[in-house]
Amino acid sequence: MKLIDTLRNLGERSKHAERMLSEPNYDVIQIQMEKDEEITTHHAEEETLIIVRTGKVEFVLDEQSVVLTNEQVFQMDPFEKHSLKAKEATDLILIKFK
Repeated sequence: MKLIDTLRNLGERSKHAERMLSEPNYDVIQIQMEKDEEITTHHAEEETLIIVRTGKVEFVLDEQSVVLTNEQVFQMDPFEKHSLKAKEATDLILIKFK
């Protein structure tokens, strides 16, 4: 059993990303962004799940836009190019399956 604290870490900083847990089969990463902050186009080599805890974030994949809130879970396949922009102050959990 593992218990992971996921505290608010932005403070004076802008975007904050931290690997909270790294296991042989998956990584858990917490990402926090203030409103209008962006992460430019990139991809993950692994299948990924995104769970928004608070806020609202827009993902753009292949010119298709998806706005996520805490009412959805978003799955991306390996190598899907995407970017994201916080529409509100956002705290999300990213799970990468290895």
